[in-house]
Order: sequence, then C-alpha cells, then structure tokens
Amino acid sequence: MSALPIPDHDALLSSQRLMQQIQQQIADRGGWISFADYMQAALYTPHLGYYSGHSYKFGSSGDFVTAPEITPLFAATLAADIAPLLPLSGNTVIEFGAGSGRLAADLLKALAQQQALPTHYYIVEISADLAARQRDYLMQECPALLSRVVWLSALPDQIEAVVIGNEVLDAIPCELVYWDPTQQPWQRGVAWSEDGFVWADRPIQDPRLQAAVALLEPGPDYLSEVQLAAAGFMHTLAERLQRGAILLFDYGFPRDEYYHPQRRQGTLMCHYRHHAHADPFLWPGLQDITTHIDFTTVAEIGLQHGLDLQGYTTQAQYLINAGILDQLAQFNPEDITHYLPHANAVQKLLSTAEMGELFKVIGFSRGLPLEWQGFLRGDRCRYL
Repeated sequence: MSALPIPDHDALLSSQRLMQQIQQQIADRGGWISFADYMQAALYTPHLGYYSGHSYKFGSSGDFVTAPEITPLFAATLAADIAPLLPLSGNTVIEFGAGSGRLAADLLKALAQQQALPTHYYIVEISADLAARQRDYLMQECPALLSRVVWLSALPDQIEAVVIGNEVLDAIPCELVYWDPTQQPWQRGVAWSEDGFVWADRPIQDPRLQAAVALLEPGPDYLSEVQLAAAGFMHTLAERLQRGAILLFDYGFPRDEYYHPQRRQGTLMCHYRHHAHADPFLWPGLQDITTHIDFTTVAEIGLQHGLDLQGYTTQAQYLINAGILDQLAQFNPEDITHYLPHANAVQKLLSTAEMGELFKVIGFSRGLPLEWQGFLRGDRCRYL
C-alpha cells in the first residue's frame, strides 16, 4: 500500500465527507450494511462517489485505461462489425456507461466514414458529471455529429438498437459471500469501528442471495462475489430488447472458472492511479472498485428471455474476427511515426499477457437473421 500515490488535500477531504456519510448509513441500519451497499455509496454517492465526483478517471492521467482509450482502431473495428446490424436494429446505438465519451466519438466518426451513421446514438449515464464531460468531449471531437447523441439516465422501456457496454458490468455493486470452514455461507458486510471500516459477516437473509448461493459449492474457507445487481440489469436489458443486438466487453470467466476452488479470495479489485490493490476501504470515492464477471450467469439470463446467444470469446479473437488487423493495415509500416503507436496499441489489445485473453466479449441478438462477423471463429460458448 505504501507504493500508492497520496491524494491531494481536497481529494482527501472529499473522501472523508463520504466516509462520514457511509458511517452514518451504517449507524442508521443498526451497525451493518451489505458490501453491495458500501460499494454503491463509494462509487455513486452524488458529488462524492467515484463515478459521481469530479476527478478524471480514464486514460493515462486517470486511474485505469480502457480499450477505447488505447487506440481509435478499437472503435473502428467495432464500427465495421455493427454497421450491418444497424439497419435491422432501428438504426440506433445505445451505449451504457460511456466513460470519457471516447468510444462514442470514435465510433460515430468511424460509422460516418462507412456511410453507416445511426439516426440516434443514446448514452445511458447515471452520473451527471460524466455526462457533462462526455458532451464536452464529443463537442470537441465530432461537433457535426453531436446532434445525433442523446443522454438518458435509464434504459428505455422498449429497445430496438445495437446495445454496447464496455467495462460496465464490473462496476455494478456486488454482494460478498464467505463460506466458512464448515461450508456455511455468510453474507459479508461492512461495519464501523474506532479504526474505521471493518468486515462483518451475517447470516444470509435476502431470498435472492440465498437462491444464488444455493447454486454454488466453492468449498470451505472461501470468499467470492455474487452479482445480484448486474444480473438484475441483464434481466432488464434482455427483457426490453425487442429487436437488435447486445455486445458486452468485460473481464471475467465462466462460472466453473469463476468459482474455482483455488480462487479463494474472489476477484474484487481496486484501481487508483494505475495501481491495483485489494482494499476497498482505502479512500472511498477516490478509487475504482470492480469485480470480474460471471459470464455463465450473463448467458443464462439472455437465454431465459429468448435472446439468441451469438457468441462468447476472448477480446483478441473477437477483434481479429471483426478485422482489427485490416484496420491496422491501413497505416504504412514504413511510416514508423504513425504506424508504430497503432501497432503497439493493437498488440496490447490482442496480447494474452495484456488485455487479449482476460477480457471477454459476449453477444446476443433478437430478430437479426445474419451471421455476426466478430463471433465467426474461436467461439467459447461451450465453456459457459
């Protein structure tokens, strides 16, 4: 922990105010809140939470780098893949959790080059601060296309669109469950002591969590996440999709791998200034808190709602299928100044040692009678 850079004075004051609010929330609920409630407060409390505050989060000057921030070739590849889907999907794109706005800007510009601009590009964003930053970024990068962009605070009741989510499910608050040495499951929550926030386990009382845990047998002395809220979001998304496609990028595993007996401490991770660590109680509001995704649950929810599971594969395989190497080939290798940065970025997206293997892509559709280029080869649905 000593290697982490220290926040400035104002940031620490903001974090302290948030800590006081969470402390009061714990007191109001009898001395204990679930970890999901703690994570919700740490990330989304208005003006103080990590995604609702005013610090810059994305890119080299933020806390982490996402695929769209690395190179515009990510968006260009995605644009080529979804362009044939748009005429069959209401000629509409819905992106949720749009981050800095970089993916939206690059995707709109790439679709414009392909003469495949959507009529509407909706961004679902619950953070007013991020929505304002996204609008400013789009105004700077593609002002002529800004009129096509509309911000929403929630998903539409009925969806006819290509829906895109890049690294969104991992930031939805999750529950923590601890299986003790007798394999009895306990809900791990948060209490307050004179030393600050502390872990506290209680019997599971939520019927939804009880039902989810009943499906799991990870072994004794085992801690992991159960993503009830992310599952709820997927139910809503799948239920509301009338016609179109859903494309989700995130880091995660199939259920058997997610809850493997050797993964005894779960996947919970925090990110601050490009440092990763495992203490969610450090500087609440100033650091990201994420978990990997159980893609088996995501797939099951889509199928329960009658969606077609188009594919599940690694980010590397999806991008290769969708033509990222063709996008890179548009640059002259002899022009090192322009070619080399793009080549290095593509290498980061595809490398098994970087983002290529850890990040996965899953695609669903309803009412689209065509093959999806990004999933033509290397499908891993059999592992779900």
